[in-house]
Formats: sequence, structure tokens, C-alpha cells
Amino acid sequence: MSREGGEKLRSLVVEDEWAARNYLVELLDGSDLARVTGAVASAEEARELLLGDGRLAFDVAFLDIRLSGSRNEGLDIARALAALPRSPLLVLATAFDTHALEAYALGVADYLLKPFTERRVEQCLHRLRARRPGLQPAGPLRIAARRQKSLVFFDRDEVWAFEAAERLTRVHTPRGVFDVDLSLSAIDASFGRGLARVHRNWLVNVTHIKELERDGETRVWVGEGLAADGRGIHVPVARERAQLLRDMLLASAMGLRRTT
Repeated sequence: MSREGGEKLRSLVVEDEWAARNYLVELLDGSDLARVTGAVASAEEARELLLGDGRLAFDVAFLDIRLSGSRNEGLDIARALAALPRSPLLVLATAFDTHALEAYALGVADYLLKPFTERRVEQCLHRLRARRPGLQPAGPLRIAARRQKSLVFFDRDEVWAFEAAERLTRVHTPRGVFDVDLSLSAIDASFGRGLARVHRNWLVNVTHIKELERDGETRVWVGEGLAADGRGIHVPVARERAQLLRDMLLASAMGLRRTT
């Protein structure tokens, strides 16, 4: 996609289909016109974010219409959002074209039909930027995660690691382990510097690596203190990534010869 200067659109993706949600996130983050600061799967989570003060954290929301099968929860949220002052731009992202007229009557900024394409998403983003030329200054990016029916928020520097497991992504922090709705690729693209892909299922916050162990298999201790007396997690390191990780850690440290 094309590259463009200026502040990126802070985006929320609401989509209950895992594959469609991750693909849209990757298209948005890959555009350099937007950055995904939240992604949720249910109408309940969308209502909590968009119908409260949390909506001010987003410039645009990409909202599926049918979040639970047959009902049109997305349109219900759009109607409620249209009645609120200072709300984000709204894009309905759906497989159905039958609600386009009602959507535009509600002031929806765009109507994005599945299957999503890179060209169509970029066209949509240019349209959104034209409608909102003066974007709000971006605040510090926080991580939104799920714990059962609750939403949990924490700063990026609190993250120890992200783990892909059983079609879910988990974030490991000093406050526990929580679920997020982004793929590792999307997280890696939007998080910025500081994460290392040490394994196909693991992204690690380099600043929290406290120990590199090489005893048959390579792994790192990530967290607070060392493994014997600290809090944290052991993360496996893929064989083909072990030397690169070791060199990276030594390059930003002093005290040992590189041949050690």
C-alpha cells in the first residue's frame, strides 16, 4: 500500500470471525495510514468501548453488522453511536450489502464489503483521512485484553511476551495472562521496536529478558529477576533464531567478550 505522512488513524476492529478480523487488522496496519489500537469479537465488547468515554481513544471503528449470526447488532451500535457527541468515524465491514442505505442515513463513513482487499481498504482509509484532516494527537498506545467478560488495559512496557496458542493470542504481564484478538504478525507490525520473534509462537519484549539459557535447547527467562527467585516465564527459542537473539542481546550489553 502507499506510504503517506501524518498521524495514523487510530482504529478499532469489531469482527467475530477470527480469520476476517486478523486479515483486516493486517491490512490496516500494513497501510501506514492507520494503526489498530483495539480489536474485539463481540457486540458486548464493542458497546463497552464505543458507547462510553473509551470511544475517544479511536478515530475510526470498523464494525461488522452481524456479530452473532442472525441479528444485526452492528447496526444497533451504529444507531446508538450516531446519537452521541464526539464519536469516531464508523465503517461498516460486512458480507451483506442490504443495509447500505440505512448505514449512510446514519452517517456511516464507508461501507466495506467482504472479502476485504488491500486496494479497497486503502481507498477507504484515504476517504476517512479526507473527512478528518485534523487528527487528535495520539496518546501512548495501550494494550486492551480480555479476561472472561472483563476488559483489561495496560501499558506496552508492562508486556513480557505474546504467545500464540490454540487459535488464540495470549499476553503475559506481571498482572497475569490475558487474551488479545490480534495475530502475532499484527502485533509485531503495530507494536514498534522492542519485540523479538524468538519462536513462531512467541514474541518477547527484549527489555524484560533476564536470562538466556543454553542447555540442550535454548530458552529465555522473561520477567522480573532471575528464574530461581523472580516472577516470569520461560520462553522457547527456535534453533534458527538462537544465535541472532544472542548477538542482539550482547550488542546492547557490556561485560562479556562476544566469543563467550
